[in-house]
Amino acid sequence: MALTCTFNRWGTLLAVGCNDGRIVIWDFLTRGIAKIISAHIHPVCSLCWSRDGHKLVSASTDNIVSQWDVLSGDCDQRFRFPSPILKVQYHPRDQNRVLVCPMKSAPVMLTLSDSKHVVLPVDDDSDLNVVASFDRRGEYIYTGNAKGKILVLKTDTQDLVASFRVTTGTSNTTAIKSIEFARKGSCFLINTADRIIRVYDGREILTCGRDGEPEPMQKLQDLVNRTPWKKCCFSGDGEYIVAGSARQHALYIWEKSIGNLVKILHGTRGELLLDVAVRSSPIPSPSSGVLNSFLIYFFQENWSAFAPDFKELDENVEYEERESEFDIEDEDKSEPEQTGADAAEDEEVDVTSVDPIAAFCSSDKSHKPQIATFFDEELEDSRALLYLPIAPEVEDPEENPYGPPPDAVPGSLPDEGLGPDKKRPSSSDGPQAPRKKPKTTNIELQGVPNDEVHPLLGVKGDGKSKKKQAGRPKGSKGKDKDSPFKPKLYKGDRGSLPLEGAAKELGQPLTGKDSLSSPWWPLILLQKL
Repeated sequence: MALTCTFNRWGTLLAVGCNDGRIVIWDFLTRGIAKIISAHIHPVCSLCWSRDGHKLVSASTDNIVSQWDVLSGDCDQRFRFPSPILKVQYHPRDQNRVLVCPMKSAPVMLTLSDSKHVVLPVDDDSDLNVVASFDRRGEYIYTGNAKGKILVLKTDTQDLVASFRVTTGTSNTTAIKSIEFARKGSCFLINTADRIIRVYDGREILTCGRDGEPEPMQKLQDLVNRTPWKKCCFSGDGEYIVAGSARQHALYIWEKSIGNLVKILHGTRGELLLDVAVRSSPIPSPSSGVLNSFLIYFFQENWSAFAPDFKELDENVEYEERESEFDIEDEDKSEPEQTGADAAEDEEVDVTSVDPIAAFCSSDKSHKPQIATFFDEELEDSRALLYLPIAPEVEDPEENPYGPPPDAVPGSLPDEGLGPDKKRPSSSDGPQAPRKKPKTTNIELQGVPNDEVHPLLGVKGDGKSKKKQAGRPKGSKGKDKDSPFKPKLYKGDRGSLPLEGAAKELGQPLTGKDSLSSPWWPLILLQKL
């Protein structure tokens, strides 16, 4: 089952974190799986792509943060935190820095090159339920706590630049659940515990300074059902806001400029929404979202491209036929004038230059001239990882041409000297280079409890819960008494065999129900050992 998902900058690859610890990368154009990375043992709770798409950073419910090479699937580094991780995010400009939001702790900024970390300052040391996010360009870090206080910190120096408090009325405050920035423009949204999505302008926040009182551009909510929001985000061009309900399988879509609700998309009844990701697309409406383990793709068909006179109607209207509409020759038709398609034939069409699509190009370098921005985007795209190579699947593979001939006698190649625990590598597997063990760094945080349980795993209990633990089953490592695959012994004595001397070497001869005459005597011997 999928727990979290995220698109790369171009919307070509989708990374999905699963509850069995795997990271599945989908090719969104072919709708197929491009790569599967066996990343963690415990469920993956957060994912983020680097700017060029070559790296992935992931967090699991066992407090581990890892960086992965997408092409090779190898782990570059690991960081172990004392408390569960709620969110990880790459710096939008520098993939050497990663923002981590641990549970019951202040946000931490990691530097991957030297494995160092910096704890960000908070407003109240007693309130450590803090969420954080980089802004669009990574110049500032926005943090929010459970008392509704938003802090704007300079990324390089961690100095406080601006601050304000989100209030529900005259003086009541509300907890900050998440902060999300638009890819285009300077707007960002705040999802709060009072079930209202507030949209702010980042430039106004910086102008107000410390203890400012900025007014939100829009306040979005479900007034009828009072729906709480699980995940909120912007569309690729920043003109729409998408929010997933925490109660049911439903997506709400608003237009940011005027704040009206455009559409509500309902999924299967009884399912809960876990995460929402919007793909960067030239279509203004949100194009995709991951709900549980299902990828849903919404496409708005432009029928006018097939029939220029086609019009979409909200309701049926009575059609009035013109007098000569279905005549073979239109008697009322006037002399054709050189307009429309005939006039367009004389125009020279430019087929060599390529205009960038506004939804795909970021406005990160908007302070530079437009020509320089276009060439910068060109250079970035040349180094970007847009797709993953996939080996073709052969239905009827031939025999291994590099292996032994079919008439070779099995066992002709001696295995002496390899040791009891070593096996000769199979020639069909090909040469396998040993994987380098990733470096693991322990992050020490002062005053952070180490017995917290991630929200995905349920509330903290006394160990008597019967809820099945998520993740891969751990190996028994010789502890047969705790193994679910403990062999079952069968009673009965069918006489002894000469192999009884092997049991005497153990000091306890097997007789009666443990007789070697039983067909299960190898398992019985193993248990005795």
